[in-house]
Amino acid sequence: MRWRGLEACFAVCDALEVKSARANPAGRSPTSRTGALASPPTWIKPQLAKLVEKAPDGPNWLHEIKFDGYRMHARVEVGRAQILTRRGNDWTDKYPAIARSIAGLPAQNAYLDGELCGVLPDGRTAFNLIQNATDTGGGWLVFFLFDLLFLDGEDLIALPLVERKTRLASLLKRAPDSLRNNDHQIGHGPEFHRLAC
Repeated sequence: MRWRGLEACFAVCDALEVKSARANPAGRSPTSRTGALASPPTWIKPQLAKLVEKAPDGPNWLHEIKFDGYRMHARVEVGRAQILTRRGNDWTDKYPAIARSIAGLPAQNAYLDGELCGVLPDGRTAFNLIQNATDTGGGWLVFFLFDLLFLDGEDLIALPLVERKTRLASLLKRAPDSLRNNDHQIGHGPEFHRLAC
């Protein structure tokens, strides 16, 4: 299980590691001198989970299921998708079908955060399935997406997490089954944790 504060912003690394566009306060998508939309960051250092004794309680916490897979980012630019590991390695060639699905999203450019998983017929995730899919190209893979950090030239990192997740759900409305929105629960942390276990 993963939980994050509702106002949490995505942790980014220092300016030497991220080429990031600034959020446009007017709400318009920033453009470059050539008129093209600003590009998404090349890579964003992910915010990682921290082990705690119990789930936080109260209405200021958002709770998500933590699936058993690889933490991955997806970067889309001009119809081409990249799949990046949490250390920034490009694994697009290992998962070409997932990359094609991401490239087909209705966005000119985007930067997404999620968990790439192998999924059993009953819907449970199994880590060995994703390992086998990497080795053989087989297996049923699903990219469970839980955050949208950049969309169509707009840096969303400073927005509240709930707003980013709402935009992500909208982006994934007609996505193929291999891309799924990782839904969330606000508040009721201890009860949600019990159910998840």
